[in-house]
Amino acid sequence: MWSDMSIPRSAVDRIAPTPWRAEDNPARPLVTPATPKILLYSHDTFGLGNIRRSILLGELFTAEYPRAAVLLVTGSPMIHAFRIPDRMDYVKLPCLNRVSAEQYAPRFLVDCADEVRRTRSEIIEHTAIGFQPDIFIVDKRAAGIEGELVPALEALRRLARPPRVVLGLRDILDAPARTRQALRTNGSFEIIERYYDEVWIYGSRGIFDAVAEYDFPPGVGARTRYCGYLRRRALPRPPRTGTPRVLVTTGGGADGDALIRSYLAGLAGVPPGELTSLVILGPQLDLASAEALRALAAGRPDVTFIDFEADLTRRYAEADVVVSMAGYNTVCELLTANATAVLVPRAEPVEEQLIRARCLASRRLFSMVEPSELTPDRLMGAVRAALASTPAAVSPIDMEGLMRIRTRVDRLLDRSGA
Repeated sequence: MWSDMSIPRSAVDRIAPTPWRAEDNPARPLVTPATPKILLYSHDTFGLGNIRRSILLGELFTAEYPRAAVLLVTGSPMIHAFRIPDRMDYVKLPCLNRVSAEQYAPRFLVDCADEVRRTRSEIIEHTAIGFQPDIFIVDKRAAGIEGELVPALEALRRLARPPRVVLGLRDILDAPARTRQALRTNGSFEIIERYYDEVWIYGSRGIFDAVAEYDFPPGVGARTRYCGYLRRRALPRPPRTGTPRVLVTTGGGADGDALIRSYLAGLAGVPPGELTSLVILGPQLDLASAEALRALAAGRPDVTFIDFEADLTRRYAEADVVVSMAGYNTVCELLTANATAVLVPRAEPVEEQLIRARCLASRRLFSMVEPSELTPDRLMGAVRAALASTPAAVSPIDMEGLMRIRTRVDRLLDRSGA
């Protein structure tokens, strides 16, 4: 099994004490290229959030630069299910699976861990050198899984025209104490100071101050920018009329069984026809669990199941209440749609969703059921209360992340300033 947090000592040793300097990357002409090449990396081993975020960035870049070339390197087994924008393509890595907070293993090639590790790293390095991007944007992990990005980062740095390199982080990684310890010991800060021009946080300091909470050293904090949350496409919300409509979704669905089961058990006490429910099981929910959940609602025509839908924009607009977990992507969609929602966050193996849900619930943006207190009655009570509430007119959260990312990319491409 592979450690999620640790980077091999050999990788850290490579990057020891060289400080970051502007002259490490020679200046390019102060003109934004008409045809930028942008390379994205998403290790993506659990859920759909990272891959959705990467495709969203691809949509932004191909719209902003109509002659751009955007290449995504990812291990997501679901990449084929999403609409890839024109002028964007992807390179598929062998899949990994998260087996605990700090460990990954091959998802399918289970007896070939060393081979998969080597293959992934070599594919990333060869892709980066062959593509020779103008900008390289890495999602979440500065060194990749177990340092798999380090050879590519080192090779790109040696190019005559090295790219700008950016680390993109979601608003919250994990509990502060655990994250501080991991970042101090795993070499991530050294990797950032050696190879990265900027760190983008896709969130708001007013919601969660990652630089302070995670104790970023001055050199990393100085190149960190809060972009704001990433607004999605939204549709007009129809007025609440007729039978209340509840949407239940758990993202990828791999660990969504308990939430959906609780909802359906609570719904058993609701007279048929009082609510209509659309339950999206998720592509990563195992077949046996999906069949068992369908059986729980057998004979109820007011419950509809869907295995997967890549774009839930219309579903959010139609729903009077959304019951969901609190993944980054889902929360951005809910905020964009000004949806009334009940969040039941994941609490293990990392506390990211739990912290996010508590932050947003404390600001009365959503309702929340603590995962340790999840029962059918409590969940259905929260749904009824949400249906009786007055929907918010506009989210007060900073949702201008894409606009600021566009500005940062412009400046990085022309090397013109901070």
